[in-house]
Amino acid sequence: MTAPYLIIFDVDGTLIDSQAHIVASMEAAFGGHDLPAPSRAQALSIVGLSLPVAMLRLAPDHSAEMRADLVEGYKAAFQSLRLSADGAALSPLFEGAMSVLETLQSDPRFVLAIATGKSRRGMEHILDQHGLRPYFASVQVADDHPSKPHPAMVKACLSECDVPAARAVVIGDTTYDVEMAKAAGAQAIGVSWGYHSVEDLRQSGADPILQRFGELPAALERIWSLT
Repeated sequence: MTAPYLIIFDVDGTLIDSQAHIVASMEAAFGGHDLPAPSRAQALSIVGLSLPVAMLRLAPDHSAEMRADLVEGYKAAFQSLRLSADGAALSPLFEGAMSVLETLQSDPRFVLAIATGKSRRGMEHILDQHGLRPYFASVQVADDHPSKPHPAMVKACLSECDVPAARAVVIGDTTYDVEMAKAAGAQAIGVSWGYHSVEDLRQSGADPILQRFGELPAALERIWSLT
């Protein structure tokens, strides 16, 4: 029996528009130590990395102990905001995402998976909040793997779904997603609505780069010559 094609989605900046949530949590984490918070652009530039790696980039001149405190402060703020009255509004699905997931999940040729820099707790909340559990055969999170762009998460998806890398693609908004895909031997499709520029995605090897979610099914048909 021929293996299916595996479609691996990043979450923040690809499926979920979480920028308000991320920026607010970063401001709370740094503010809790009377430190100047990173700019919005700086905060969003690290989306996709595991938190310890992200804090090393955002606060390189501080001690390892302080960076660890910032990580914990970010987690606490993120959790508090998630449970607040407007928590759902802070991390909505991007327009068209659910419709495309339904289309792909109903196609027997495809299996869907997730590779995210989010924690297990954060990802579990997103799955429940948006009713996404039925769509994904494999969900890989930062708790269990090295930070992107290390290929461990993609390789775990391949193993769990029993799909060779040549039949897999990563859909992501950052160069970390693209580099992770390439390191695992998979293809990479970029999205223009996330946190890294189209030019950076293109230079890192993403092809194609989508302008809207609805373009994804046709892009998959083209890259795998399914028509």
